[in-house]
Amino acid sequence: MTSSVINFAEKLTQLNEYWSPRVLAELNDYQFKVAKVQGEFVWHSHADTDEAFIVLEGQLLIEMREKSVVLNKGELFVVPKGVEHRPIAESECHLLLIEPKGVVNTGETQSELTAAMDQWL
Repeated sequence: MTSSVINFAEKLTQLNEYWSPRVLAELNDYQFKVAKVQGEFVWHSHADTDEAFIVLEGQLLIEMREKSVVLNKGELFVVPKGVEHRPIAESECHLLLIEPKGVVNTGETQSELTAAMDQWL
């Protein structure tokens, strides 16, 4: 990876698939990923790590078993490790995700929405 300025909007124009995060940068053992999402994702959890969701455009509902949160453009929410959750976007939403390298997007849940890891944009 080279050090350069990354423009989220420009990078998102290169994404054509929903629920398929792409790595933009790494910081120590963490990856910064962008994704376009729409519709319902699968219920899943990450046993060993928290997961940060930042909405760049649109609106995202994150359902959890105990509560739900709605994120709008410019808002951040961290799902604590081990908490089962399901992101939902009624219309197209653009996300920045921050999580450790090697995290599978569907956690332990295997699904047609399970994305290949470490795909760079």
